[in-house]
Amino acid sequence: MVDFNVDYSEVRGKFIECPPQCGMCCLCQPEVLSEERDFFKKNYPQSIVKTRPPDSYLALELKKGHGSCVFLNGRKCEVYQHRPAYCRQFPLHIYAGEKVSVELDLSCRGAWTGKGADAETEAKKIVEAASGRIHPAFRESKKVYEEFYRNCIEAGVMGDPSAIRTSVSVSLSKFTDPDCLGRILDMSQTEDVMSISEVVPETSPEIGELDEAARSAAMESMSSEDPLSVPIYCDEKWNWNMFMADGDSLEWMVMDDDGNLVHKAFASASEIPLKPLDSSGRDVLAQYISVLNRRESFMGSVYSNIDAAGYEDSMSNAYYGTVAVSVIDLLWRASMLDHFMGTGMGADGIREAIIFYDMDRLDAPAIGAFI
Repeated sequence: MVDFNVDYSEVRGKFIECPPQCGMCCLCQPEVLSEERDFFKKNYPQSIVKTRPPDSYLALELKKGHGSCVFLNGRKCEVYQHRPAYCRQFPLHIYAGEKVSVELDLSCRGAWTGKGADAETEAKKIVEAASGRIHPAFRESKKVYEEFYRNCIEAGVMGDPSAIRTSVSVSLSKFTDPDCLGRILDMSQTEDVMSISEVVPETSPEIGELDEAARSAAMESMSSEDPLSVPIYCDEKWNWNMFMADGDSLEWMVMDDDGNLVHKAFASASEIPLKPLDSSGRDVLAQYISVLNRRESFMGSVYSNIDAAGYEDSMSNAYYGTVAVSVIDLLWRASMLDHFMGTGMGADGIREAIIFYDMDRLDAPAIGAFI
């Protein structure tokens, strides 16, 4: 039995299923834990590899080094009964931060259908099975958080995390308004301690600057020659889409089941502006911001940003700025998907952008750790 409290609020009332056509989780190279290694070393020694530095670990091999897991054939797992713990957990993630929480990866299309297994029930099973890994990780994360807070107090940038989150939850309309987002980004960088209540919409020229900031945020994650390092979007037809940037050029490709990349189209990123949301799209975006605002890993990511910047920004400024950057990244991805695929900027289009974006959001550096 576990002897620590776990926050299941993000998964409470949710359902998850594994669509047989998907295979999205099999594109994530899972670590093979020490207790799982004997099975693979004995039966499939050629299918376990050491990942690249700096964080090297034993993992299952990927097709062509960047495709799906070598055990995925016909979108079915050939070692399903012996799949690693990290495969069993997906799309649920255990985060050890100031507390232990379970978060739901919204890049999984099976998290959106409203069908399948009760997510909280499944999460409790996963936590029970992972308790041996959670204990030491949580002890370490508590020390890291305590040290972080001491550093913030010494630097004079400490804020009230609960109050900051509350201020976002009562100001969601400002974080879904492009005119306000520009002001939030500007104030987070220029004010000593900004207040969301003081944010009022401002139109051009800042909207042009917002376009550039959005494009820059989104393109950074796609700027790699290594397909393993760029985000993947599984669309409604179960295609694995990849978008790779080189300067201003953006290439859309589809990866097949054998790890081959098939070219679909090119575009100039500078010719894809932020497109306006309709009201249904804004509603879905507000719901997603609410999810981010409650996530322990999101707060841990903000704290990581503060630490990386040398404790120069107030906690509130760093938090509001990170929320704003996340939103404009997502909005530009929605605009890009609409450019290539005609997904629109309504509820469906924003939902598709969240599916494209959320795995990257969960992968962002944080001072805690996913287990």
